[in-house]
Parts: sequence; C-alpha cells; structure tokens
Amino acid sequence: MRNSNTFKEIQRSDIFSHIPQMSYLPRWGVLLMDMMLCTIAFWLSVWVGSGFFHYPTYGTPMISLGLQYVIVMAVQLVAFWAFHTYSGILRYSTFIDTVKVLLANISTSLVLIAFNIVMDYAIGRHPLLNTVLVIYMPTAFVFLFTLRVGVKTLSETMERSQFTPRAMIYGTQTAGLAIAKMLRSAGNTPYRPMGFIADSNERSGYELAGLTVRALNEKLFDWMKKRNIRHVIVSPLKMSSLNPAKDLQIFIDHNIRILTTPYFKQWDNIDEIDMQRIGRIDSIHIEDLLERPKIEIDTANVRQILNKRVVLVSGAAGSIGSELVRQIQRYKPQVTILLEMAESPLHDLMLDLQSQFPSSRFIPIIADIRNRERIEQIFSEMRPDIVYHAAAYKHVPLMESFPNEAIQTNVSGTKNMADMSVKYGVSRFVMISTDKAVNPTNIMGASKRIAEIYVQSLFRKLNAQNADCTKFITTRFGNVLGSNGSVIPYFRKQIAAGGPVTVTHPDIIRYFMTIPEACCLVMEAGTLGNGGEIFVFDMGEPVKILDLARNMIRLAGFTPDKDIPIIFTGLRPGEKLYEELLNQKETTLPTSNEKIMVARVRESDYDEVSKRIDKLIETSRLSKPFTTVSLMKQIVPEFISNNSIYEQLDPQ
Repeated sequence: MRNSNTFKEIQRSDIFSHIPQMSYLPRWGVLLMDMMLCTIAFWLSVWVGSGFFHYPTYGTPMISLGLQYVIVMAVQLVAFWAFHTYSGILRYSTFIDTVKVLLANISTSLVLIAFNIVMDYAIGRHPLLNTVLVIYMPTAFVFLFTLRVGVKTLSETMERSQFTPRAMIYGTQTAGLAIAKMLRSAGNTPYRPMGFIADSNERSGYELAGLTVRALNEKLFDWMKKRNIRHVIVSPLKMSSLNPAKDLQIFIDHNIRILTTPYFKQWDNIDEIDMQRIGRIDSIHIEDLLERPKIEIDTANVRQILNKRVVLVSGAAGSIGSELVRQIQRYKPQVTILLEMAESPLHDLMLDLQSQFPSSRFIPIIADIRNRERIEQIFSEMRPDIVYHAAAYKHVPLMESFPNEAIQTNVSGTKNMADMSVKYGVSRFVMISTDKAVNPTNIMGASKRIAEIYVQSLFRKLNAQNADCTKFITTRFGNVLGSNGSVIPYFRKQIAAGGPVTVTHPDIIRYFMTIPEACCLVMEAGTLGNGGEIFVFDMGEPVKILDLARNMIRLAGFTPDKDIPIIFTGLRPGEKLYEELLNQKETTLPTSNEKIMVARVRESDYDEVSKRIDKLIETSRLSKPFTTVSLMKQIVPEFISNNSIYEQLDPQ
C-alpha cells in the first residue's frame, strides 16, 4: 500500500513534466545513444569476426570478451568526451559533427591497437582481439553517422510537411542561391523551396542546387497553382535590379505573395553569409511597389546652405518634419531646433536622434506656432538661419469640420513664423504646402493656399526694398507614403483586422511620393529658390486608390473581394476625385533638377492681402465657421467647395 502511494506521489510530481516539452535531447541523452550504438557495433564485430575468422590463428587473448567490452567502451567514452561528439543537436548535425565522430572512432581504434602491440611485445600476448578492433571502427562510425543523418532527415521531413508554405525563388544569381541554401539547410525555416524562377533573358529547365529553374510565364503559374505554391522570394539584389511596380505586378495579379530578405552588401561567398540574418524573410510592402528610381540632388548646394547653420524645423516630430531633421544631419548643421507642439512624439524623436546622431546637437522646444509671443521669444533667443516650416493641420475631413482651427494653424501659424523670420534675419524660409492648394475644394487646401499667398506677397514687398531680405520658398507635393494618417497605414490596419477595406470612390486617384524622396526635393528646392517661388515636384504617375487597395490585399496573401471585401463609402466632405499640382492659369518653368519645376502663379499685393488675412484670422477666433469660410473664398476665388456644407457659399 505504501509503495502504491509512493508511486502515485511520484506521478503527481513534476519530475518528468519537462520531458514532453523537450525540443531536443540533452547531452547525456546523445551520449547514451552513442554508447548504445557502440555496444551493438562491438558485439556485432565479435559475431562477424568469429564467423569469418579463426581466432587461434591470430593468438589467444589473455582476457574475456566481457572485459574486452569494458575496455573498448571506456576508451570510446574518453574519445567522445575529448571530441565533444555529444554537444550538438542531432537534427542540426553538420559536416563538422561527422568529422568529430570519425576522429573519435579513429582515435579509439588507434589507442586500442597500440595497447595490443605494447602488450604483445611485453608479454607475448595481446589482451584484445585484433579482428574485432578492425571491424569495430567502421561499424561504429556507420551506426553513429546513420543516427545523425536519420534524425536530421526525419526532422526536416516533419518540418517540411504539407503544412509548410512552399515558395519559389526569383533570381538565380549568388543571392538567390544563398536563400535556397538557407531554406534547405536550416531546420526551422518557414518556407520550403520548390525551385527557381529564371530571368526573362535566361534559359530555364535545368537543375540548380537540386532545384529546377523555370521560365516566368503563364505555364509557371499553372504549375504553381497545382502544387499550392503561393509565395515568391525575391533577393534584395534582385529587387535593386528591377522595377518593382512593373516587374512584380505579374505575381500580384496571380495572388502570389512576394517576400524578400534584408539587404546584404556582400554576397560573394555564400558560405560566409550570416544565414540567421537571411532567415528574416518578410513580405514586401506596397511602398516598395510605388517607389520610383532614386532621386539625385545637388548635395554641394544643400551643404553650402546648411553646413554650420542654425536650422529650425517646425512640426519636427511629424512624418515630413522628422525625416527632414534626419536628412539635414548629413550636412553638419551647427544645431537643429526641433519645434513641436506634441510632447510625446517629440520625446520619441529625441531618443531616436540621440541614438542615430550622437555627435549632432539638437534643441527640442515645445511650442504652438499660433502663439505669436512664444514664437517671437524662440526666434529672438535661437536666431535660426534656415527655417523649414512643416507644422500644419492636414486632414481634409477634419478641417472641413473645423475651419477656424485650420485658419489658426495653417494661416495664422504660418504668418507668425514668416513675420518672425523677417524680424530676426532668417536667410531662407521653406514652407511645405500641398497639391490640395491648387483649385482647392476643401478647407485644408484653401488654408494652405492662403498661407502661400501671404509668404509670396510678403517676399515681393520685402525684395522691392532690400534684395538681401529673407527668401521665402514654397514647395508643393501630393500624398506621402506611410505618413501619419495616410491611406496606406489605414488600409494595412483594415486588412489585419480581416476587412472590409473602405475606399471612398472607385475612380479616385492620388499622386504618391515617399517621405525620403519628398524631403530630398524640399531641401534642394530650398537651395534653388531666389525667393517667392512655388516649386512643384514631379509626382510620377497617379495611382488609382482602388488598385492600391487590391494590391495591398494581395501582398498580404489574400484575394480581394473574396477573402477581404472592398466597400465604397462615398467621397468625404471636401474630397475630390483627383488632385492637381498646378492651377489651370499657372505655367511651369524647368530648374536644374528635372524633378523640380517652378510654378508661375498670379501675384497678390501684400498690403491688400495682409488686411484680408488679418481680418480672416480675427474672424476665425469668433467661432463663426460660415463667416470664416466666406472670407476664405474671397481671398481664394478658385476655392469651390465639394461635397461640403459650405457649397451654399459658392456662386451659383
């Protein structure tokens, strides 16, 4: 009874509870298995030797077989310990592990044979059977080698079951081969390589690294569909040699998920590549498909403007502002002033900048550009040389509901920044505007257009009096990929939640630009301008938002309208189907950078405009939105509201 209770207590204890969770054998387990295999090899050698050889011919051993077994196993155990054959994980066995086992067995045999020779010379009899020793070494090695290969093969077979996603590798150069090697050799990779996809000008149908190279055509997609292959891995070198927007669209159209790996500068020696880092395979992002060729800017001009200067960036913690701050550091400014109203984003930005640019100097300032006295205090103390004005309210539907706030920030805030720049001798003031300022149909775009009119007219008046006055430069561009509140992060959240993805209208189109690209052009435009210009950027081809949504769904591994539905919600207040970069009455002039053009816009008299803008700002403080919008339409006659309650203010 007592024994029974003791057994139950042991059962309830957690002594053996860890065994089912073990993902690999401990070292003593590997050593125990090796010794068991060596035991089998010894007695098999005895049986084979006695069947094929007559021992008396070679002399009689002086000890029994049992004692011989003990001696052989003792020497073998010491050899295993010396070469650490038990230290590796069996399913990850490599060539090095095989060499260790071979050396351990050779050492054991050499020691035992030497022991026999010494004893034979000393007393005329050898204690061990030479025949057994000769047979034992290769037999034990075969057993030990088979164990490791068997466990490795079984593990790979189980891990690469039908549930493991299958993938093709696009590209057959060094980087593609490295990816294939990693996927086939590592035991914990999430994809099973099924073959290579050849370049368009490359032959196909041959074997490479044990995988077939197939041509990129419709037959390939039929073949992939039959075998349930829904992933293609593109090496980073391959990505850099093609146009993702065109060359990868064929995979997206066939609902193939596109994956890539981190970029590596050196792919010359596959064996030296860090396989662990290559193993971070991830989906490409929609930004990779929309990004255009790298923009080249005149860094010498930018350096001349920014080097050893005091640079102030308003809205410094925003999407554009923070990237501007980072890019400005290349040109070694004396100090960068980070003007921001949002506390937490500015704190996060400072932590990032201190880590990324430890030798640069930053001064974070919490302030509201609408507070004129506070802005003057900052300018009087800091005396900036260059100002990049990125602070603004930018969300169209929200500003349509709060026109007074749009005026206070986008117009009054800009006026404060511009006036203080003049008063305290700023050499260049670069204002970031938007394509929505062209023929505006919403409050946000109209407020930015009024800000453009103010800084342009201010410069013309100042320039007429003094050619060395502050140079005011305006830059216009469209939607920025991945910026706060942009459509791409919004679609990404909707897809992650299982849908639906909401698009306002099936025909709506937008221009897109990456954040680094936009900031590069902003900095060069700031050097090109002599004052009063509005620079317009080449935004490339417009993108249909519906196509953007469908591509993002496919990139996430789903089928549009099947796995993830798309619904149309209707245009939002102030929204239009397409954005314009230039007013119909405006023309453009080229610059030294083909990506930047100068827009020639109608000129406004500062004295007249300033009075109207002051009245607009005063009215916005009275919380009378219709009166405020009515004054906006007087300053910007082309401002015609669309899908908005303010349409009644437009001429019929």
